Amino acid sequence: MSSATRPLVIATAFAASLIVGLLIMFWAMGGVSKVAQPAAIGGPFQLTDQNGKAVTDKSLKGKPTLIFFGYTHCPDVCPTSLFEISEVLRVMGKDADKVNAIFISVDPERDTPATMKDYLSSFDPHLQGLSGDPAETAKVVTSYRVYAKKVPTKDGDYTMDHTALIYLMDRDGRFVSPFNLKRTPEEAAADLKKYL
Repeated sequence: MSSATRPLVIATAFAASLIVGLLIMFWAMGGVSKVAQPAAIGGPFQLTDQNGKAVTDKSLKGKPTLIFFGYTHCPDVCPTSLFEISEVLRVMGKDADKVNAIFISVDPERDTPATMKDYLSSFDPHLQGLSGDPAETAKVVTSYRVYAKKVPTKDGDYTMDHTALIYLMDRDGRFVSPFNLKRTPEEAAADLKKYL
């Protein structure tokens, strides 16, 4: 064996033994069946919309759904996100009727259907506001892996810390990905139309 080919043979033998070792370890651990699956996002819920109508996860099936969790007393993130969703729906035109756009309150103490209705009057009419009692709210917050925490303020009131993610669910109610609104409404609308 020449001195020029010797490093190549050693590197090839090392790579082959590494691959065989990894395959044996993978087989010993049970193969694909033991690989952890990503956590499920979403699940059954029953909440009330801003018109007093019951809405469940099954009500949303058949259309792609954008879901945003927030609260009506939110000073900046919530109104900004709802405005951005409204802009996407506006750009979609008639196709906006083929999408569910949902705002779920993480503040059951203050966000009654009447409060949600008044708040959402400033945004696109396709937006549906859902709220519920503390137990129903906790259930949906948990099933969507949302962080929501009541934070007292100095004046005796409170704010809510919460996840500021827009969830994109497919027509069957399965989580697709976070929906990016940090682009033009036209780009976001084109992306959303792929799921119609």
